Amino acid sequence: MGQRDVQEKTVPGRGAVVLALRRYVRELLRLRRLALPALLLPAVGNIGIRYVAPLLIAKLAGRAADGDGLTLASALPYVLGFGAVLLLAEAVWRVGQHCLNRVDALGMEHLYVIGMDELFARDAAFFHDNFAGSLTKRVLSFGRRFEDFVDTVTYRIVGSLVPLVFGAVVLWRYEPLLVVGLLGMIGLTVAGATPLIRRRQRLVNDREAAVARVSGHVADSLMNMETIRAFAAERREAGEHRRRVAESRRLTLRSWDYGNLRVDTLVAPMSVLTNVLGLVVALAFGGPGLGVEGIVVAFTYYSNATQIMFEFNQIYRRLESSMTEAAQFTELLLDPPTVLDPAEPEPLAPQGTGVRFEAVTFAHAGAKPIFRGLDLDVPGGARIGLVGRSGGGKTTLTRLLLRMADLDAGRVLIGGQDISRLRQTDLRSLIAYVPQDPAMFHRSLRENIVFARPGATDAEIRAAAEAAHVTEFAEQLPDGFDTLVGERGVKLSGGQRQRVALARALLRDAPILLLDEATSALDSESELLVQDALWRLMEGRTALVVAHRLSTVAGMDRLVVLDHGRVVEQGTHAELLAAGGAYARLWQHQSGGFLAEDESEDQDQDEDEDVNGQGREGAGPAGPSVQPGPPEASAALDRR
Repeated sequence: MGQRDVQEKTVPGRGAVVLALRRYVRELLRLRRLALPALLLPAVGNIGIRYVAPLLIAKLAGRAADGDGLTLASALPYVLGFGAVLLLAEAVWRVGQHCLNRVDALGMEHLYVIGMDELFARDAAFFHDNFAGSLTKRVLSFGRRFEDFVDTVTYRIVGSLVPLVFGAVVLWRYEPLLVVGLLGMIGLTVAGATPLIRRRQRLVNDREAAVARVSGHVADSLMNMETIRAFAAERREAGEHRRRVAESRRLTLRSWDYGNLRVDTLVAPMSVLTNVLGLVVALAFGGPGLGVEGIVVAFTYYSNATQIMFEFNQIYRRLESSMTEAAQFTELLLDPPTVLDPAEPEPLAPQGTGVRFEAVTFAHAGAKPIFRGLDLDVPGGARIGLVGRSGGGKTTLTRLLLRMADLDAGRVLIGGQDISRLRQTDLRSLIAYVPQDPAMFHRSLRENIVFARPGATDAEIRAAAEAAHVTEFAEQLPDGFDTLVGERGVKLSGGQRQRVALARALLRDAPILLLDEATSALDSESELLVQDALWRLMEGRTALVVAHRLSTVAGMDRLVVLDHGRVVEQGTHAELLAAGGAYARLWQHQSGGFLAEDESEDQDQDEDEDVNGQGREGAGPAGPSVQPGPPEASAALDRR
């Protein structure tokens, strides 16, 4: 029914479930000094409450049934023993709960950290293929579900099975057939209920998929509320929400009804039959020696044991639910990251800041190669402009330098060092990067700038902000530099976000600078303000500047024209105009205002670069009138 019904896989494979189980068990082993008492002490408490205390009552009843009768003095030891057992069981329970609380808390903390470490280790392509909201839910569920897993194992499994073993030993002393009958009935119930529970789990999976569709639509609508209102689509989206909620309700009732009408209708009669069987065995095979005490013990122990039959469904559901959610995260880990640090990384010791691409071949997964044997040399301290039509590979080149993806062949060198032999953190410490769409954290303006260098002083932060003309609008904000910029910087305009990104790059003070359409969101006035900051930022640094607006790179030391992954021209602005080739045609097109349709097709999948309309600031054969570079470059262009 269209795009709205596209959904992510909600039921992970067996390998992911096994991996999640291993992670959880490993966590229990790591915390074994706390985990062992946490798992066992509640079971010991259950033995006292469910089996030892009723045993004392049974003995008291047996004593009362004797011909001698029962007096307060003769009953007092049983009463005191009964109270002491319950108090001791509660104390043991509290100690076990104390340990369990710490196992849950420490385990979840560690798993939250592990989960984020695993995500930080993923390469850039991983995040292109997964929704941020989905990843957030998965990584948080991976940690949070550890509590459900451990609590289920502690209370429902160990807390039931260990007391059951104790009860079986006691019953064996009275009559072995009581044990045989009890375990036999439990086994039959489990065998009959298991296929029904598995069928119900498939219904639960359908229900959870419907819930995921509801939450996905809610998140999508909230993130795009302005678009919904702009197109007056509130009623349509509300109708879609009602449809999804109704489907979720239908599938939820189906799973609930199946549990009530199919699973429980099998378990309930088996439970009743088991209790009746226990009494029959106690009366028929107990013999005269069993007496009232044995009958009370058999009835009480059977009643306690049959609770496991009712809990079996819930135990299975809880474990299945917790492991399924945890496995939705571990499923992401089955495919290892493609960009890894070398096993034995070289120390960072570049000889200069020159950048060289040697015989580079690269293609995105499943796509045609963007580069085939590309060679490009950028001397240290040079300011290089990367220009060309969309799809030429300009942005991809900057991403390869950042090692956001690995090459298929060839190598990239910085100062003579192969970047694939360096730690990724060491490599990126050499680079300040300003993307076309700057990322903003939902933090204060100050925190967004200082992100580039956390140890920077207030004076350094302000100096960078002034150089990037951030102070001009920051002082107008309600809380100045302490103003929260909103999710993805929604409270700032596009031009303001780019100025913040430039301030961040200035504060980074790295020897290599990558600018990817760093002025694309600026109006002409803002661009004039930022141009001088850009040129000061590039002083003494190796700079690679991607631009469609050619005025921003016309004053560079050298321009490199890329087309379909090939270098088709190189030279200064004047040399390329004189050559009358691809660059001259691009310059002429921008002077006229728009690129021709046949000149702007074949867009690269990782570039979202808009050429149209970039050259309207100026008209005529001289090209755009926006200041293209440093003062001397601007004067030269005016003379032309």
